[in-house]
Amino acid sequence: MTTAKMGSGSSLPENIETNSKQTETNSPQGPPGAQPGNEKTRINKVVFYGSALLVLAIALWAMIDRDSASTVITSTVTWIGKNFGWYYTLIVVTVLIFVVGIAVSKVGKTRLGPDHSRPTFNMFTWAAMLFAAGIGIDLMFFSVSEPVTQYLAPPAIEGSTVQAARQAMAWTLFHYGLLGWGLYALIGLALGYFAYRHNLPLSIRSALYPILGKRTEGWIGHTVDIAAMLGTIFGIATSLGIGVAQLNYGLNFMFGIPENRSWQIILIVIAVIMATVSVLSGVEKGIRRLSELNVVLCIALMLFVLIAGSTAYLFDGIVNNIGDSISMFPSMALDTFAYERPDEWLNGWTLFFWAWWIAWAPFVGLFLARISRGRTIRQFVVAVLVVPFAFILLWISIFGNSALELVRSGNTAFGEVAMNTPERAFYSLLEQLPGAPITAAVATFTGLLFYVTSADSGALVMANFTSHLKDAQADGSKPVRLFWSVATGLLTLGMLFVDGVPTLQGATVIMGLPFSFVLVFIMLGLFKSLRMEGALADSYQNNMHKVLSSRMGANSDRRNWKQRMTRAMTYPGRRSAKKFLAEVALPALQEVSEEFTVRGAEVNLDIAPVEHLEMNSLDLVVANGAERPFKYQIYPVQIQVPSFARVSAGADDYFRIEVFSQEGSHGYDLMGLTKEQLICDVLDQYEAHLVFLEAQTEAAAPSQINSDGAFKTQWESDFEPTPKEEEA
Repeated sequence: MTTAKMGSGSSLPENIETNSKQTETNSPQGPPGAQPGNEKTRINKVVFYGSALLVLAIALWAMIDRDSASTVITSTVTWIGKNFGWYYTLIVVTVLIFVVGIAVSKVGKTRLGPDHSRPTFNMFTWAAMLFAAGIGIDLMFFSVSEPVTQYLAPPAIEGSTVQAARQAMAWTLFHYGLLGWGLYALIGLALGYFAYRHNLPLSIRSALYPILGKRTEGWIGHTVDIAAMLGTIFGIATSLGIGVAQLNYGLNFMFGIPENRSWQIILIVIAVIMATVSVLSGVEKGIRRLSELNVVLCIALMLFVLIAGSTAYLFDGIVNNIGDSISMFPSMALDTFAYERPDEWLNGWTLFFWAWWIAWAPFVGLFLARISRGRTIRQFVVAVLVVPFAFILLWISIFGNSALELVRSGNTAFGEVAMNTPERAFYSLLEQLPGAPITAAVATFTGLLFYVTSADSGALVMANFTSHLKDAQADGSKPVRLFWSVATGLLTLGMLFVDGVPTLQGATVIMGLPFSFVLVFIMLGLFKSLRMEGALADSYQNNMHKVLSSRMGANSDRRNWKQRMTRAMTYPGRRSAKKFLAEVALPALQEVSEEFTVRGAEVNLDIAPVEHLEMNSLDLVVANGAERPFKYQIYPVQIQVPSFARVSAGADDYFRIEVFSQEGSHGYDLMGLTKEQLICDVLDQYEAHLVFLEAQTEAAAPSQINSDGAFKTQWESDFEPTPKEEEA
C-alpha cells in the first residue's frame, strides 16, 4: 500500500545547519516514534524508589549500628576476595581485549549515531570532562600514598629495595591504567551505540536488548538498572569519602582546623551544595566549565612539582615507568597470587580497585556516552584508553617518584605519614617544596573541584538512570538530580561513621560484584549487534562495487561525463533544488513505490515539508515482514559554498539533495540525475539491502535491533543550528 503524508507526522528532519561540515549539535535524537519535546521527563518509579530505599537503608544502618555494619562488610569482603578474586581479574582483562578488538576491527568506523553525525565537543573539552568524571580526588590521595606503601610493604618481594621502588610505581600505574579505562570504554561504547544508532533509551538495560529483547522493559531491566545504581552511588561515595578526609587535613594544614567528624560533615554539606548548583546548570555550563578548570589547575600543579623538584630525576622516572608498565603489564594483569596469596594486600588494593572501576563504570560510561555522540567507535575507544591515562601516567610518575625520592633519601617520617595516614601524604610532599602555603591552597581548591565534578556528574547520571527520558540526550529533572546529590552526601557520611575510608572501600568491593556479571551480557549484546553492522557494511560495499563495475560501459543509468562536470562546477540554489525535488525526485519515487505495490510489497512514501528551506523531503520505506525494512530518504541539505568557489558561485550557500538510510546519510548528492538514473540508484540500494537480509538469514543473525524505530528514524538533532554559546 502506498500512502503520501504531509506535515509533522513523518519522521523527517526539519532543521538544517548551514555548515560545510554539517557539524552535529548537542541536541537530542528522539526515541522511536517520539517527536522532541512532546513527552515530559518522568521518573522510573521502580528503579528510583528501589535504589533510593536501598541506599537510604544502608546509610541509616551504618549510622545506627556501626559495629554490625563494620562486621558484615569486613566478612563479606574477605569472602569475595577468597572466592571471586580470580573472577575480578579475568573480567577486567577480558573487557580490555574486547574493546580493543572492536576498535581495530572493520566495525571501528561505525559512529555512535547516524553515519553523518559529528562530535559536539572539541577534543580538549571532551577529554577534560571524561577525565574529571572518570577520576576523582582519589588520584591526589593515592598518587603519593600508594607508591610509598608499595615500596615499604610490597606484596611478594622485599621492601625498600630498587626492585621494590620500580614495582611500586608499576603497581600504582597498573591500578589506574588501561584495565580500568577499558571498563569505562565498554559501558560508554554500548550505551552510546544503542542509544544514538538504534534509538534505545540511554540506560544500561538497552545494552541487553539484543539478547533479551522486550524483556528488558520488565523486572530484568529494572534489576540491571538498580544494580548499576548501587554500584555507581557506592563508587562515588568512596571517592567522596577519600576526598573529605584529604580536604579536612588540607584545611588543618593551612588554617589549623581540627580533623574530626564535625568538620567532615561541614565539608560534605559544602560540597553537596556546590555539586547541586553545578548539576542543575547542566552539562554544557556547570560540569563542562568546572572540568576544564580542574584539568588546567592539575596541569599547573604537576608542572610546579616537576620544575621545583628534581627535574632530571623525574624525567628519568617517567621514561623508566613507561618501560616498566609495558614490560610488567602482561604478568601483573593475570596475577592472582595463587601460590603466595597476600589476602589483606589483595583485598585492599587490586581487588578493591577493580571493584571500584566496575562500580564507577555505569556512571562514567553513561556520562561518556552522553557527551560522545557522533564519534566513531575507534575514536571513542582510543581516546578513552589513551588520553586520560597519558595524563595519569605523568601525574603519578611526577608525584610518586617525588615521594619515593624523599623516602629513599632517608626521610622515614614522611614515609610513615604516607603509609599510615594517606590523606596527609599529598600535603606532606608539598611541604617539602618551596611555596608550600600557596601550593597547598591550590591543591585544596583542585581537590574540591575533583570532589564537585565527581559528585555533580554522578548526580546527573543517577538522575538519568532513574528517569524515563524523552530522548537520548535529555537529562533527569532537577528535583531528581537534587535528590541524588543529597543522597550521595548522606551515604558518604554514613560510611564515614562506621570506620572511615576502609569501610567505603569494602562496600565498593561488595557492590561492584553484581554489576560485574552484567558486563558479560553487555559484551555479548554488543558483539551480536556489531556483527550486524559489519554484515550491513559488507553487503552494501560489495553489491555497489558490482553494480558500478557492470555500468562502466553504459550511460543510460549513470551520470555521463558532461553531467559530472556540470555538477562539479555548479552550486545549485534553492530554486534549482526545489525544481529537482518536484520534477525528478518525487516522480521517480512515486513510480518506484507504485511498482513495489504492484509486486505485492508494503510501501510507505512520506512527503514532509522542510519549512525553513521551503522544500519537501521524501521518505520511501519498503517493509520486509519482521526483518529490517528498506529505507530510501531524500532530503535537502543547505551547505556553505567553499571559499575558493564563492566568486563564481555568486552566493554563500548552496543545496545538496542527499540520500539517507536508517544508518544516516550516504554522503552523496543526487542533484543532476535524471529520473531514470535516480530510480536505478534506488534499486541499487534495495539490492544491497536484500544481500544483507539474505546473509543475516543464512547466519541466523538479526537484521535489526530496535524494531519499534524501524519506520521512524529521526534526524532532527543532526541538523539543528548550534547556538553560539554552545559551540566548542
